[in-house]
Amino acid sequence: MNKELKRLSIVVLFMFLALFTSSSIIQVVSADSLRDDGRNARTLYASYSAERGPILVDGVPIAASVPVDDQYKFQRTYPAGELYSAVTGYFTLNQGNTGLEGALNSYLSGTSNSQFFDQINAILTGQDPKGAAVETTINGVAQQAAWDALGDNSGAVVVTDVKTGAILAMVSKPSYDPNLLANHDTEAVIDTYYSLLDDPAGPFFNRTIAGPLNPPGSTFKLVVAAAALESGQFTAESQFPNPSSLQLPQSDNVVTNSGGDLCGGTPTVTLTQALVLSCNIPFAELGESLTYRPILEQANKFGFNQSMDIPLTTTQSVYPRVLDAPQTMVSAFGQSDVRASPLQMAMVSMAIANGGVLMKPNLVESIMSPDLRVLESLEPTEFGRPISPQTASTLTQMMVEAVSNGAGSNARIDGVEVAGKTGTAENLEGDPYTLWFTGFAPANDPQVAITVVVENGGGLGQEGSGNTVAAPIAKKVLEAVLNK
Repeated sequence: MNKELKRLSIVVLFMFLALFTSSSIIQVVSADSLRDDGRNARTLYASYSAERGPILVDGVPIAASVPVDDQYKFQRTYPAGELYSAVTGYFTLNQGNTGLEGALNSYLSGTSNSQFFDQINAILTGQDPKGAAVETTINGVAQQAAWDALGDNSGAVVVTDVKTGAILAMVSKPSYDPNLLANHDTEAVIDTYYSLLDDPAGPFFNRTIAGPLNPPGSTFKLVVAAAALESGQFTAESQFPNPSSLQLPQSDNVVTNSGGDLCGGTPTVTLTQALVLSCNIPFAELGESLTYRPILEQANKFGFNQSMDIPLTTTQSVYPRVLDAPQTMVSAFGQSDVRASPLQMAMVSMAIANGGVLMKPNLVESIMSPDLRVLESLEPTEFGRPISPQTASTLTQMMVEAVSNGAGSNARIDGVEVAGKTGTAENLEGDPYTLWFTGFAPANDPQVAITVVVENGGGLGQEGSGNTVAAPIAKKVLEAVLNK
């Protein structure tokens, strides 16, 4: 009998330990993630009855909670509405949270682990609970300039500080007004939500970091040129045959340059000339010589094939892990199954601008409690060193030449040396092109990087190009940011 009681006691003890461990994990380790889950209705309803912390740009709220006379006590408002929707996302009673509203929900609602003592103090003093304030890295001038320059185009603009990784502008169009999703009329919110969700233009997609990504076109030549220079097999002066067309191996497909002519009118071109004039055929030949593995490894060093939290979660850009020879050749000028977000291509420009050092992109500067204590200060973090300083310098010279005398001429700014690369990416046969520009300025002392993507050919079908549509947008934003 004693032996049976001992066994039973051991079983009960193990059951107790298992229950204690699981409850501890739920209450301590997983507390923040469970609170932040958009499906947690209890947390969401509680958030409405507390004064949610503001989201700030230059100290000014772009999302705030104001008192209202209903059961929820506070109404979430977005003073600038569509302008900052890619940053704030929305906070709604019925359909969860997105953007910073979702990513930092526990801080904004005052329920994060680091705010535990604030919660206790509120209970003891009888004060109403308040959430923390989130100061973003967004620059108001840059954001407005990007919004205005993109105009009615479908696409995105992202501007970053090359030395810190701070995101200074994040604009995605078409956009939406988050105020329409934050009101307390449940039926109206649901109607608006499904109307936006069903919109074929995709206003809910934050095109700077997510959604159905586009082929990067010739902006990807920066990655391939970096792989070539880093390999030690090629220099800026390496020569490549420059025919007007090229039959792909193992394939009936033929590669041509833009316009179908000789790129630059000479039978051979250097790597520099191929990048400056954006020649497809020499880069296809370069891709064949390198083979796909070095290109893949270089792309991964820049951030391809991985997701990041900035703290918004990004969709990973893609360079395929397995390609045959013809696919590799086409991928070398940003086609095939290569896909990239504007933020990813901005990271390529950032690394080149910063001497080969790539800083991790970040959207949040600090998080402050209601009594102005800093709960979290997000310091600049190095993402990696994808290229050497020498490669960065060489690519910078190429990009400067591409703007001053090459395929990116419409990004020129009087008195400022701009480094850049355009892209005109093909989609399905007959579909409009996707138009790109990525670069940085001033080239002699880089401060900001910018990437612009314009979908649907900018309304020009297959007649537009990265230089005619995306480069002028980048120019306007850079002029505003640099105050030129």
